Amino acid sequence: MDVTSIAKLANLTLTPSELTQLETGLNQVLELVNHIRELNTVGIEPTSQVTGLTNVTRDDEIDQSRVLTQAQAISNSQSVHNGYFEVNAIFQDQ
Repeated sequence: MDVTSIAKLANLTLTPSELTQLETGLNQVLELVNHIRELNTVGIEPTSQVTGLTNVTRDDEIDQSRVLTQAQAISNSQSVHNGYFEVNAIFQDQ
């Protein structure tokens, strides 16, 4: 796949100069990935966290006192179809 195809998939309008610059950068990234693939990693433990930081987010728990039934959720809606909110389409054919 060439850079022009990638730019089209990403919906980017690029000048010939920008395409050349993007191609150079992409080639550098691919060369680095190929270099990393050649490294001997036998016996090296995989890791995704190297800073020692700990995730401090809360547990994802449902507060049942704040949950609406489906009927309550749609009770004030002016446009309901088969028990669901009815909205205008937001996607367009490309």
